[in-house]
Amino acid sequence: MSVYNLPLENSIERLREVRAALLRLHKALLEFERVNYEQFFGRIQSKGEYFQLVVNHDWFSWLRPISQFIVQIDEALSAKEPITVGAANELLSQARQMLRPAQDGTTLEKRYYRAIQQEPEIALLHADVSQLLASASRPQ
Repeated sequence: MSVYNLPLENSIERLREVRAALLRLHKALLEFERVNYEQFFGRIQSKGEYFQLVVNHDWFSWLRPISQFIVQIDEALSAKEPITVGAANELLSQARQMLRPAQDGTTLEKRYYRAIQQEPEIALLHADVSQLLASASRPQ
């Protein structure tokens, strides 16, 4: 690898690390909401029903921007045209904006805040993603 490619390689590596951490966080958030949904509506009978609920039911709608964002990262990393440093850094910036829990904010911010407060695993995963995003914002 030449020195000229180092910033790009570092940005791509950080984006891949954030993507992996986001997948773990997203999975935990889905499980958290599944448990809450089942407490309110009763047991989900099959994986197919669960998938349909995640895709279509309002209960899970706040998680869709995170799902779509992960897909956006995947598309950027696998596009025919190589991703640029600027595009990778923009995706990292978008992740920082999206994953801001707030007691009073958007639906995503409020529901994310609640999940962090109620589920220790989600709090730890949030800390992991936040640490990766903070290190990605520091100059190399």
